[in-house]
Amino acid sequence: MSRRSPASASDAEAMVTALLTASRLLVAVSARSLAAVEDSLTLPQFRMLVVLDGRGPLSLSGLAGELGVQPSTAMRMIDRLVAAGMVARGVSAEDRRTSVISLTKAGRRIVNEATARRRQEIAHIVNGMPAGQRRHLIEALQAFTEAGGEPSVEDSPQARATW
Repeated sequence: MSRRSPASASDAEAMVTALLTASRLLVAVSARSLAAVEDSLTLPQFRMLVVLDGRGPLSLSGLAGELGVQPSTAMRMIDRLVAAGMVARGVSAEDRRTSVISLTKAGRRIVNEATARRRQEIAHIVNGMPAGQRRHLIEALQAFTEAGGEPSVEDSPQARATW
């Protein structure tokens, strides 16, 4: 077990505080961008649409696993999104007993529009930063997301559908 110096412990705490504050800003940006496109959709429901857009059709258990929720929770969300015309249930080609959930055109439109609005607002925030600090932000965020195991938006097959 390694020991951290008091300075590194306080640096880590300052980083955690800064990231928590930044995450609140990003959640607010996400909520505003979603409300501007579809005010009846919750953030967890939108997250489901984003996962389906990025991963393609998934089984109930696969979708629940991707979202980190129980299958019963995912099923309730699916029921609401099916009723809203944003996702569809189908049958797996490999096993007809297994249903798959896929994004509809309406669901994909919501993802694309909300993502475009979020990208616009984030760009506005970044443009308000001093130019010299932008490079440091990029490097720090890349290191942070790599440490957390999140793939880069640029690496994903459908880079436009980011959370």
